[in-house]
Amino acid sequence: MRRHLPSAAFGMAVLACLILLGGGLLYFGAYNVAADAPHTRFVYGALEMLRVRSIAVRADGIIAPSDLESPQRISAGAGLYSEMCQGCHLTPGGEKTEISQGLYPPAPELAKARGLSPAEQFWIIKHGVKLSAMPAWGKTHPDPLIWDMVAFVRRLPGMSPEEYRRAVASAPADHDEMMRDMHGRE
Repeated sequence: MRRHLPSAAFGMAVLACLILLGGGLLYFGAYNVAADAPHTRFVYGALEMLRVRSIAVRADGIIAPSDLESPQRISAGAGLYSEMCQGCHLTPGGEKTEISQGLYPPAPELAKARGLSPAEQFWIIKHGVKLSAMPAWGKTHPDPLIWDMVAFVRRLPGMSPEEYRRAVASAPADHDEMMRDMHGRE
């Protein structure tokens, strides 16, 4: 038994040092959180894994509406996307914006395939993602409008710039009108 005591004491001492070191790094602001200073590979990888797994776990059990492919949903989503999302997530063939260039981590360009399920996309739009500048649109937008955005975002990959312009032009109403209409239905 005595033989294990030094090992346990050594382990506790190492743990205490790690806690003090971590606390000191936090307290003294040693880690640079500036958006123009990328994370270390380790931190980026850990945050990426945390984000991916957190979204997958929380989106599990969300069921997409059966009309997600409907032209009405896609058209409404096009209008919402153009007003709320394109500044960060860009448009097919569009140039980077001032805001998109200043984001870190950069917002994904949604016109490029991402491989997320409709449930994951819904969860991200509704709840946002901490430390990424992705807002929680569910605080201000009801679920049906969020599903409209999902419907459109699922159509973005492969869409040409002209198809994007036509989709936005055919949107049924401006953002404020859609919000009024939606609140009138509740």
